[in-house]
Amino acid sequence: MAARSQYEELARQLTAVGAVKRGLARALPPECPGGSAAVLTLLARHGEMRMSRLSELMAVDMSVTSRHVAHVAERGWIERSPDPADRRSRILRLTPDGHAQLDELTRRTTEMFARNLRDWSDEDVGRLSSLLSRLRDSFSCRGAGGCAPGRHTGECRNRLGDDAYTRTPV
Repeated sequence: MAARSQYEELARQLTAVGAVKRGLARALPPECPGGSAAVLTLLARHGEMRMSRLSELMAVDMSVTSRHVAHVAERGWIERSPDPADRRSRILRLTPDGHAQLDELTRRTTEMFARNLRDWSDEDVGRLSSLLSRLRDSFSCRGAGGCAPGRHTGECRNRLGDDAYTRTPV
């Protein structure tokens, strides 16, 4: 186990990650803020779904999800059609314009990282990605059906599904 001072430094560093998130937000076009990017990303990753499912994946209230969905629908990036199983519900799916917008978001985000991390080696970028994934696992797998502390095997992803890993847009 790491020393307490290492955990304190980790907490300081993770707090400072806010600067990276703000940089990511600046890379997004004004017409597609973070919530809209999250909607597009989740629909691309998981396919068509009801708004209630999208709200779960985004880990936000249904009213917040509804505002994000309205925003992307107004721009023609998603379509809302009646759910054949329950006509009161709507199924959300990406349109070709939505796929194109997501491609643009991905391009912008990738270029932002490439520009800011140009002095990092491929190995360093890969190591950071692996460690961040491991950190996310350590927090995500502690619930019901998850791993016991210190006993993470990765099997919790199979039991919990990838839903716990979808919150980050683009």
